[in-house]
Amino acid sequence: FADWGDTVVVTLYNGLENNGTGLHFHGIRQNYTNQMDGVPSITQCAVAPGDSITYTWRATQYGSTWYHSHFALQAWEGVLGGIIINGPATANYDNDMGLLFLNDWTHRTADEIYITAETSGPPTLDNGLLNGTNVYGDYGSRFNMTVTEGESHRIRLVNGAIDTHFKFMIDDHNLTVIAMDLVPIVPYTTSVLSIGMGQRYDVILNATETSGNYWIRAIPQTECSDNDNADNIKGILKYDSTDSTEPTTSAYSYTDSCDDEDVSDLVPYYALDASDDTTEDDFAVTVGKSSNLFKWFMAATTFVVKWDDPTLLQIYNGDTNYTTSSHVIELDTADEWAYFIIETTQAVPHPIHLHGHDFFILAQGSGTFNSSTTTLSLTNPPRRDVAMLPSSGHLVIAFQADNPGAWLMHCHIGWHTSEGFALQIVERYDEIAALIDYDTLNSTCAAWDTYATANSIVEDDSGV
Repeated sequence: FADWGDTVVVTLYNGLENNGTGLHFHGIRQNYTNQMDGVPSITQCAVAPGDSITYTWRATQYGSTWYHSHFALQAWEGVLGGIIINGPATANYDNDMGLLFLNDWTHRTADEIYITAETSGPPTLDNGLLNGTNVYGDYGSRFNMTVTEGESHRIRLVNGAIDTHFKFMIDDHNLTVIAMDLVPIVPYTTSVLSIGMGQRYDVILNATETSGNYWIRAIPQTECSDNDNADNIKGILKYDSTDSTEPTTSAYSYTDSCDDEDVSDLVPYYALDASDDTTEDDFAVTVGKSSNLFKWFMAATTFVVKWDDPTLLQIYNGDTNYTTSSHVIELDTADEWAYFIIETTQAVPHPIHLHGHDFFILAQGSGTFNSSTTTLSLTNPPRRDVAMLPSSGHLVIAFQADNPGAWLMHCHIGWHTSEGFALQIVERYDEIAALIDYDTLNSTCAAWDTYATANSIVEDDSGV
């Protein structure tokens, strides 16, 4: 918890025996604090067992988000949690119910299943969780939330899944959406909310009933998510905490899809317009096999960086001979506008996440991008840090180069990040070295080098 404008200090100690780590604060802009972004291979070396690191950043945004490890698939072994930054809201409410995490779950570790994902494609997952709990067969327990009749309740939704796009609903109740990611929006009302991996939505539920229990549903979308317990990822909304009756309510109808909410509904409350582009890049997303392992490519490059040689260390040392696989896009001019066109001909949607920025969504739709026929929305378009690249479609995003640093952009499907679906943006190179705390960067790398050498550590994924 923090208040808007606070300075947040987090010390991470690695008490693991055999793994590195690093903590990313998802969606936090890190204005001029790139080194605090917590991404091994980009902004730091991996933190070695027995070592610690302190992150310090300013809460320049407010709303609901989360933190998670950015080391391999460690986030989905449980190294994640919520962040609430108190600030204004675009609609009034009576009660803050806190964060509600939507996660998928497997009965084997994510790292073990990654071997299957690499060789055979995305695996079918076993279950899903609401705030860390659910039932499976005769085991487990339901998530419960008790509300007060006639009052309004803010729920802060986070999709923390490794590979599941959810439709979220609460039977017989509408949801008023007031924020997407960390951007307040003009409120709109819906009965079903589409939420991709890494995305957040703040919603207000009005307790319009007088009694009874109602299903809270997180439904994996079969267009892009395979789950053996898909129709049973549910919690219970109660008007009386002592009522143990199982709900008999019915779900709202919905269309199975992995699309974002309609852009016409996602209107930022504080209006900002996008400017004409200074730099434009077009990235075709493809997948292929290398040594019989699936790898994802952006603009024909599959991303690989090293835990022991982060981009910030290279910049501090003046080494700009970036490898092809580190896929560096350089934006050198302060405040220039960059347009990124991301498109795919494959029938697989992807949640695209950019570190260090809220980007503007200028276009999002099916088919390949065509500059002569695709209309770009420049007047107060949606702003956020995760947006869906539609299946067999395109996504056009824009942002201003106003934050010096090395920033990762990647698909937030865990398997895809590890399989190379990423690139990095080196923004305003000439200003970055002066922002680096070299002693901390160097000591973290030295501790990692000692550990990795002694234990013959071999990196087997993209490095992020």
